[in-house]
Amino acid sequence: MTPDSPVVAIHQPNYIPWLGYFHKMWESDIFVLLDTVQFPRGQSFANRNRVKTHNGTSWLTIPVSTPSGEKGKVPYTEVEFAGTKWKRKHLRTLQMNYKKADYYDEIYPMLEKEIEKHLDFVELNIALITKIASYLGIQTRPVRLSSLLDTFGEKTDLIIDICKKLHSSIYLSGTGGGKEYNDEEKLNENDIELRYSRFAHPEYPQLWDGFEPNLSVIDLLFNCGPESSAVLFRKQ
Repeated sequence: MTPDSPVVAIHQPNYIPWLGYFHKMWESDIFVLLDTVQFPRGQSFANRNRVKTHNGTSWLTIPVSTPSGEKGKVPYTEVEFAGTKWKRKHLRTLQMNYKKADYYDEIYPMLEKEIEKHLDFVELNIALITKIASYLGIQTRPVRLSSLLDTFGEKTDLIIDICKKLHSSIYLSGTGGGKEYNDEEKLNENDIELRYSRFAHPEYPQLWDGFEPNLSVIDLLFNCGPESSAVLFRKQ
């Protein structure tokens, strides 16, 4: 490991991700958006996330369509919106359930602009991620996998390919699914140190009764506004 090696983290460009996604981005120097990896089949966080409503939590799901490919294996970049009616539904849900949030007037227009503007699935997700990261004061450099590598391996091999391309000897993984496919021995053989995100879910003021963890980051933004970064990164 070189002393000045950048810390690299990677993740798919999901729709309005949860807090842990942005905490991992904050902990890294370079955050690679995996826009050309396979779009997951079945239910995932690729095109949906949860928000809090007066009736409990609710999913905001983007209906998507994928072109026919080999066994349905297509990258994020080939996923399309299955219509546009979902945009009005999502925005209406935010209006109805966050109108009384302290920072609604600041956050809603930012989200509305991006949702209304983009006609492409992956472009919308990346735009929202980068906009939210900027609002949170995250200075990490985002890089798209599509601009980095034309070909790459899978799982740990993908991590190695990315780190070598970025001249990094430190890979930062999430503590969820990442642990299942990280081959630490293989990473060490390639002189790459494996680290795990130090994310601990914070509690913060929410609308409605009780506290619900693991929601989309936008719940934090609506309720805490400019203080969101202090809450998420535990700044004193």
